[in-house]
Amino acid sequence: MHHRTLLRWASGAAAALAALVGVSAAQAKDMLGVTCSSPPPAHCDGAACATDGSLANLGNATDPKTGRKFFLDYPCNLKPGEKVIFLLNIHGAGSIGNWQRHYFPAMDYKDKYHLVVATPTAATMRPMPGGGAGVRMWVADADDAHLQNITDLVFDAFGRKNIKAFWLVGHSQGGATSHRIVCSDFFKDKVDGLLSLSGGRVGRAEINPRFGPPMPDGSPPPPRQLPAAMTSPPLPACEFSHIFETGEHEIVALPTTSPLADRFGCGPRVEKSDIVDTRPGYVWDYARAGYPVWGMKARPGTAHIWVYPNCKGGRLVADVERLDKGHTEGLEPHVTEAILKLIASAPGGKAQRMQTASR
Repeated sequence: MHHRTLLRWASGAAAALAALVGVSAAQAKDMLGVTCSSPPPAHCDGAACATDGSLANLGNATDPKTGRKFFLDYPCNLKPGEKVIFLLNIHGAGSIGNWQRHYFPAMDYKDKYHLVVATPTAATMRPMPGGGAGVRMWVADADDAHLQNITDLVFDAFGRKNIKAFWLVGHSQGGATSHRIVCSDFFKDKVDGLLSLSGGRVGRAEINPRFGPPMPDGSPPPPRQLPAAMTSPPLPACEFSHIFETGEHEIVALPTTSPLADRFGCGPRVEKSDIVDTRPGYVWDYARAGYPVWGMKARPGTAHIWVYPNCKGGRLVADVERLDKGHTEGLEPHVTEAILKLIASAPGGKAQRMQTASR
């Protein structure tokens, strides 16, 4: 090949390669039709969240199979082929996706820890006893396919081989939903861990007998006896790392042992340094704050963290207790980051192994 022809060919090849890299970089900034933004979009703080309309926003991404909106937050500094941790962030009964984004604000750390956070909203409104408008709840028939669709969308958009770890995250009934689906046929070979935000511990913590929202006059709800299926559920049928987070007032006491840690051959729990936050979380239950078991206005706080060490396969089993907190105060920034550091330290790779096995 003549040297001038070679130079023209090389120049053209370099231009094509640059264009290809440019397309990849552009795609990393526009995933699933969502343009990346830092700080994340639809962000609010404190009482303004209840008045500026942000919480009513259902999301910036769309599930094409159902037409339902959800929030997608992902790293704006993501390079093609880089690994990410995927969090499917599920709200509790009576809540909505954007409240959950602010209750557990992993979105604030998406760039630092390479997080992809999908936060949907339940479709079903269930009536309350005695009438009323009802509350949103996760229901298998109405919602499981939507959660699966979102998972497939994220896996395909970011690449299964690039999903370093996949965690279900759920608050309250969202936590119960996570427990229900984690070992289902769809999720059991994909999910590496489950973060339960006041949504159930494997090896239950005894719930405060007066747990629940306050009565209309602000008084505590009457005491109740939980069924045995809730107080002593069986061990899950599949394996995953597990973090349980709770407010001190929600429970009687945290157990000092864990049947899941026993399954993984972990050592006795070790208490880590307390996490101290001087800033409050973003949100709380604006309409019913005041009963400590249910939750007060968001405020600074301190959290205890225990980890069961040396688990088989590097599995993570941990408990987090936020002192002087109830069910609905949004997580403070330092305790949020401490939980994300635990997630980042845990093993992953189920999605990657699933892709390898399917070849």
